[in-house]
Amino acid sequence: MRKILTVAAALLVSAVCVCAQTTREEFIERYNLLVSKLGGAGVGIETLLDKWEEAYPDDLDMLSGRFVYYYTKSKSDRIEPKGGKATFMGAKPALTLKDSTGADINYFQESFFDDELFGEAVKVMDRIIRTYPQRLDMRFTKITALMNYEKESPDMALSELMSLVDLNYTEHPQWEYPGIDVVDNEVFKASVQEYCYTFFRLGVPEGYEAFRKSAEKMLSFNRDDVLFLNDLGSYYLVARKDSKSALKYYNKVLKKAPDDITAIRNCVVLARNAKDVKLEKKYLPMLIKYGETEADRESARVRLDYLNKK
Repeated sequence: MRKILTVAAALLVSAVCVCAQTTREEFIERYNLLVSKLGGAGVGIETLLDKWEEAYPDDLDMLSGRFVYYYTKSKSDRIEPKGGKATFMGAKPALTLKDSTGADINYFQESFFDDELFGEAVKVMDRIIRTYPQRLDMRFTKITALMNYEKESPDMALSELMSLVDLNYTEHPQWEYPGIDVVDNEVFKASVQEYCYTFFRLGVPEGYEAFRKSAEKMLSFNRDDVLFLNDLGSYYLVARKDSKSALKYYNKVLKKAPDDITAIRNCVVLARNAKDVKLEKKYLPMLIKYGETEADRESARVRLDYLNKK
């Protein structure tokens, strides 16, 4: 009888402990409350994350919170002078002051990172990706973090993006992305294009090369895709000042999609830059036909009339 009562008492204690254990929903609620008041690396958040991990070792929300903790703790922002540079990381100056000679000095908000803490953030994200390999948003979060860390030399971010593209088209994972029911190829392409655009907006040789390599990698799996053919046209037009090569890619786009307004507009631009009236007259009618606004179409009509009268 005593043995039975002992076992029963042990079970009762166990039941009480289970009932008293904090649920993951409660951890999430506490975490969100702390973050709303103190930020992602506020006092007490690491302690809460430790308790959360002890109770739910592989919980995605806990791991995401730990990534945010290390990433936020590693990052600091300052306003830095960049001489006469017009943009930095694709952004305009936060303010402009004059130096002793009267020349404009542009100041930009710039992020700086503690290498050790940022490394811890990356380790956590790698753990998330290993544990939840189907979560595409987590992979993009890592790429974005690397881009912010590397600034105008996005080597690691590019490498991570290229590996992700290879994985997508060789292994065809069943991706999950919060808020998107089905992550198909169009969703994936649009997401990669966002990174291509970000590389391009850096406005530096390293960014342009990352832009080109990303577009070429996507074209290796999506032959003649107008999105990335346009990218290569823009690369040659802007980064290389090579109108002939740019025109080749834009014409490939227009052969596949005659109404592609990006290619049409850029053909007009490069023809005008080259003062090639014949070439400009070739593309202006397309702009008149497919222009997105009446103002665009009317401007193209006026320009064509002017050229025809010369």
